[in-house]
Amino acid sequence: MTQRRSESGFPVKAVYGPADLSEDSADRIGEPGSYPYTRGVYPTMYTQRPWTMRQYAGFGTAAESNARYHQLLAAGTMGLSVAFDLPTQMGYDSDDPVANGEVGKVGVAIDSIDDMRRLFHEIPLDKVSTSMTINAPASVLLLLYQLVAEEQGVSGDQLSGTIQNDVLKEYIARGTYIFPPKPSLRLVADTFAYCRKEIPRWNTISISGYHMAEAGATPAQEVAFTLANGVEYVRAALAAGLAVDDFAPRLSFFFVARTTLLEEVAKFRAARRIWARIMREEFGARDPKSWMLRFHTQTAGVQLTAQQPEVNLVRVAVQGLGAVLGGTQSLHTNSYDEAIALPTEKAARLALRTQQVLAYETDLTATVDPFAGSYVVEAMTDEIATAVDELMGRVFEHGSGVDAIEAGFQKREIEASAYRIAQEIDSAERVVVGVNRFVLDQEEPYQPLRVDPAIEAEQTARLAALRADRDGDAVERALAGLRDAASGTGNVLYPLKEALRLRATVGETCGALRDVWGRYQPTERF
Repeated sequence: MTQRRSESGFPVKAVYGPADLSEDSADRIGEPGSYPYTRGVYPTMYTQRPWTMRQYAGFGTAAESNARYHQLLAAGTMGLSVAFDLPTQMGYDSDDPVANGEVGKVGVAIDSIDDMRRLFHEIPLDKVSTSMTINAPASVLLLLYQLVAEEQGVSGDQLSGTIQNDVLKEYIARGTYIFPPKPSLRLVADTFAYCRKEIPRWNTISISGYHMAEAGATPAQEVAFTLANGVEYVRAALAAGLAVDDFAPRLSFFFVARTTLLEEVAKFRAARRIWARIMREEFGARDPKSWMLRFHTQTAGVQLTAQQPEVNLVRVAVQGLGAVLGGTQSLHTNSYDEAIALPTEKAARLALRTQQVLAYETDLTATVDPFAGSYVVEAMTDEIATAVDELMGRVFEHGSGVDAIEAGFQKREIEASAYRIAQEIDSAERVVVGVNRFVLDQEEPYQPLRVDPAIEAEQTARLAALRADRDGDAVERALAGLRDAASGTGNVLYPLKEALRLRATVGETCGALRDVWGRYQPTERF
């Protein structure tokens, strides 16, 4: 019989026992809420209140997405998570030729403060926690959000939420970068400094392994490359003159939850342990909050299937269970129809109901870290931690995480893993229910949600009206000031905010920064 292996490649034994645990395992497990946080970052975890239930949503126009947000809030979601369309993610306006055919397709189109105002119409920003999945232009969208909050009378110290703001993983696995790595890191560091002073409760970055996992990374690769990127962000902030304990407590992370539940639980526990050690021992952080790896989880979109899509409800429930058992701080559960098209309202509601069943109908919230002491989970935790340390060492053999990215190291490792997974699925060595086993002769019909292509024309018309209505000379002066700041060493977010206040667009502000910093071109080594 073939030896079963974990997603990270470790042999999985049929039976585990005390001999599988290391002699110092008790020290590395610790207690919940205490260093090294293997058992969770808070002493009580979910026994006092459950994790934050977020639903990732955004499509078409700001008005359409606003309607979906109101539906989700009415259904009991505890935090919003905004998906932006590709032009917005790349820093282009909807009327740019580059945006043709992509406006509103994979998220909401946001071109200016006018759109952001529509997106959060009648949503009290002092009461809702908002996560924004945006990277290269993260500071632009955050400032638009702050400006809308100010119009509501909500000050920066009342805002809570997260911007992903993790541009390094874009060079590794996703590709929605704008600027080269060094100015991108400067923009991240400027955002850290700005938020510490102006929006102190905001999580200034969500260092993401999710997209690497979706591209094919193993759990060990996901954690190793994510934490290596985290090290680079810490180094960039320190180089900009920030003290580690001034920004590290606001760092957060973003991981995937796969159907391999035991290994995923172990992965989350190992990630907390390693990050705590890095922050305390390598960077000398003294505030315990700087040692805590707090993270958001999303169930694995790449594991959803277009065949027999209702089976995805089961996959998502198992994945969500793994995230909760692993100690996530917030969770998004995918809709069962996402492998086909944008989620329907009913599918999005069912995804939220999945979390609510886990929180309120099971006994998961009755005790902290229920898998602690499990021979298999503790052994897997040690195995993943060892593999992560080895992979991070290979990253930094290149000099830095950025050097490794530019050499294509992480990308090659992930691609090799993705190729292996594809081969296993094609050969049916890896079972995917409904795809290579237990298939139907004929799939049942399904009516997906479609985005109206007329949205692009509507956004173009709104942009024309905005440019005709605003003070164009004032906008040009503000953009010139932004270019000057980008050429110097000052914090670019202050002139950026002023330009956005005057109704400069996302494309115009990102274009001003492109004028100074250039646009990233991947090397042939990729």
